[in-house]
Amino acid sequence: MTETIKVAHPGGDEAPRAEDARRVGTLRRITAARLRHCGLQALIEDVGTIVSELLTNALLHSGATKITLHLGVRDGFLRVAVIDGMSGHATLKHADDDNTSRRGLAFVEALAKEHHGTWGTSDDGTLTWCNLAVPTEERS
Repeated sequence: MTETIKVAHPGGDEAPRAEDARRVGTLRRITAARLRHCGLQALIEDVGTIVSELLTNALLHSGATKITLHLGVRDGFLRVAVIDGMSGHATLKHADDDNTSRRGLAFVEALAKEHHGTWGTSDDGTLTWCNLAVPTEERS
C-alpha cells in the first residue's frame, strides 16, 4: 500500500494546518483497513501508533509539501515507511517526565522491539522506517 498526501508547510515554529493534521488520522484509518484486509488485525493498534508518530514527525519537522506512507510485507516483516524527501535524520530524544512531547520515536522504538523489529532512517534521511515481525499465526 502506498498513499501520498500533499501538505502546506507552515514555516518556522508554526503548527501545521488543521486540515494537514487531519490527514494523519485519515492515513491511520486507511492503514487499519488495509491491515484488516490482509488479516493482520493483531497489528492494527501498534501500527496505527507508528504511522501516526512517523507521519506527524514528517509533518512537523521536515518542511516537506508531500509525504508518502508505504506499507508492505516481506520476509515475515511488515515494513512501515514514511518518505518526506527532505534530508535530515529522525533522532530519538529523551523527554523529561513533565514533557508531553518528544516521545514519538521512543514509542516507535518500543513497539518495534515488542514486535521483534527495528526502526531507522535512510542514509540520506529522506525516509524513516519501522519493521515489525508479522505474528506467526498470521503469516501467509
